[in-house]
Amino acid sequence: MAAEGHFIIGTAGHVDHGKSALIRALTGIETDRLGEEKERGISIELGFAPLDLGGGQVAGVVDVPGHEKFIPQMLSGIAGIDLVLLVIDANEGVMPQTHEHLQIMQLLQLQKGILVLSKCDLVEPDWLDIVEEEVREQVAGTFLEKAPCCRVSSVTGEGLSALMDVVREQLSHVVPRDSGGAVRLPVDRCFSISGFGTVVTGTLTSGQIKTGDTLEILPAAILARVREAQVHDKPAPEVFAGQRVALNLSGVNRDQIPRGSVVGTPGLFRASQRVDVRVQLLEDAPRAIKFRDPVHFHLGTGRSVGQVVLLDRDELVPGDEALVQITLDHPLLVHRGDRFIIRSYSPMITIGGGMVIDAEPQKHKRFRAEVTQRLHDLASGDLGFWLQKLDELEVARVKDLEKQTGTGRQQLLQGLEKLQEAGQVELLAEQWVLADRVRSWKQQFPRIVAEYQQQHHLRHGIPRATLQAQLSKKLAPKGFEVLLQWALAEKLIVLNRDLVATPDWQPQPTSAELKILKQLDDCFRAAGFQVKNNKEVLLSLGFDGLDSEAYFSYLVLEGSLVRLNQESSLHMDSYRQAEQLLVTTFQQQETVTLAEFRDKLGSGRKLTQAILELFDSQKYTRRTGENRVAWQLPRPV
Repeated sequence: MAAEGHFIIGTAGHVDHGKSALIRALTGIETDRLGEEKERGISIELGFAPLDLGGGQVAGVVDVPGHEKFIPQMLSGIAGIDLVLLVIDANEGVMPQTHEHLQIMQLLQLQKGILVLSKCDLVEPDWLDIVEEEVREQVAGTFLEKAPCCRVSSVTGEGLSALMDVVREQLSHVVPRDSGGAVRLPVDRCFSISGFGTVVTGTLTSGQIKTGDTLEILPAAILARVREAQVHDKPAPEVFAGQRVALNLSGVNRDQIPRGSVVGTPGLFRASQRVDVRVQLLEDAPRAIKFRDPVHFHLGTGRSVGQVVLLDRDELVPGDEALVQITLDHPLLVHRGDRFIIRSYSPMITIGGGMVIDAEPQKHKRFRAEVTQRLHDLASGDLGFWLQKLDELEVARVKDLEKQTGTGRQQLLQGLEKLQEAGQVELLAEQWVLADRVRSWKQQFPRIVAEYQQQHHLRHGIPRATLQAQLSKKLAPKGFEVLLQWALAEKLIVLNRDLVATPDWQPQPTSAELKILKQLDDCFRAAGFQVKNNKEVLLSLGFDGLDSEAYFSYLVLEGSLVRLNQESSLHMDSYRQAEQLLVTTFQQQETVTLAEFRDKLGSGRKLTQAILELFDSQKYTRRTGENRVAWQLPRPV
């Protein structure tokens, strides 16, 4: 067995075939808790017990009801088990619920099971051979076709030791669940305990939970804190995927967590009311499913009435399968790859089941070849599904894909690396993007930049932020920077300081604009260190209605002006004088104050402050209190 020892064993079979008695004989636990169960002698609700496997390993056991009226309860318990014990009364043989339970397990694609002939003390050995042969005929072609068969008596203890040996051997082949993924706990019971509060139980299908963790209850979307976790009625500081878990939750009451709710990692999951699925209709289903027929949809511990939308046909006949969309009456937490069961609306009998392909699809139009093809592609495998979701999202971090696909982080990363090696996706900083989209973006760079240049002929290029916004609003700045560097390396574009331009682009001012530019240049040159702020300069020249940013940007990039800050600029000649004065000053003294430098410049305090702050930002100087000291002074020009 795997070292973790986190296994779930479930029972199945017809009512009164000895499932609960078998669990009691193996564990010493009476799983029938309700007075009605004890009075009627049948299981009505799910029962639970720990099974000691030896060597310090304990498996959780789920005892399910066998009566046809309680199939919904059976479905809540059978989902998520690692090993099933199909119990058949040796005296009665295969009965109707034996057959239906077998169909359900087959539709859910359970992998491991043991055939258990119970009440063997009541029949002759020869009769047991006949019953086993009958059972073998019933399970032919199913996952139990080659399953071991054990003959036991819960009364005398006959065969129980041999059964335990077989259980341990079967569990040795079970692949451990993913405790490193997101938390997902389908709730099969919720109750209140005086002095403790709300308690939920279920099988932890993925992830791990610690005392003190904050989790989300879905579909209610309520946060709750784990006050205490238990496994088999014993406190556990941490619980892992594959364990039967009880959580004492604070911040939520019992009425907010009905059966079918899911306790999960906060912010990662959303409940769905529309799902794309591959559905298989049983060969012995009483009739075909027609467009918009209602069905009972069972997934995990949850259930809802669903409306079947056939996409490529008008009816689904018994024994056939199809890709369909199901619209649910109320939301359920659904993941791609989840198995489900459908039962007819009336009478309620199992008619089929299948697998979820997409948990958050768009509403489809019928008889569209592209819709059918897309669903076939999605159903073909995880890599194709991830590519589709990535296409829909445009860009996605791993956590976004976790949420959209219901796949664990480690599995996703391994798959994305394969897709990257195959040249189908690219990683832009922390975001994954389809390779085709990246190529398209790079091709769009010159077009977007050229269009901007045509509209802004006085500019030396397009600002990076503007280019990013026009390219994609979903691409993060770090990812955009990676993409920009790739485009620069391929010489599709060039950088002009912080502006992006097409190769060989030069601004093209008109004669009227050249006249304005000369007036601005002359004004700043003449004013020197007595220059006013930009707005006052414009007013003095009568340019108060001018789109000044384009003109100032042009003069800065042409080397005529230096921007000191958002409000003020200085002519380049004056700025060079200020640099030289700074060098000269520190040749004569170790520190300089703002007032001292103002007097040396013959300027005002505000402009001097702007010049010194620019020097600080360029690391020419470093401020220490009211003084500035030399740092990396400019070299003489």
